[in-house]
Amino acid sequence: MSQPLSVSALDRYLTTEELAGFVACKAPSIRKRYSQTGSYHGVRPIKLRNRRLLWPMDSIEQLVACAGGRIAVHAESPDAA
Repeated sequence: MSQPLSVSALDRYLTTEELAGFVACKAPSIRKRYSQTGSYHGVRPIKLRNRRLLWPMDSIEQLVACAGGRIAVHAESPDAA
């Protein structure tokens, strides 16, 4: 059995809703990809006992860095107009 996460350790994780805001997509899209592949573009979450997912912040930052920041493009960008 794994040890519970401390409060300070939880600061290094995002909820699915927070991740969706971070990468500018909808939470159901993240959940669907996770259910299909077991990850979101290679990032694997921690599944809590209450079935919620916690996504590691360092992996998300690496994902965005590898994409050159293209993941977090919002509708207000000039390309969207």
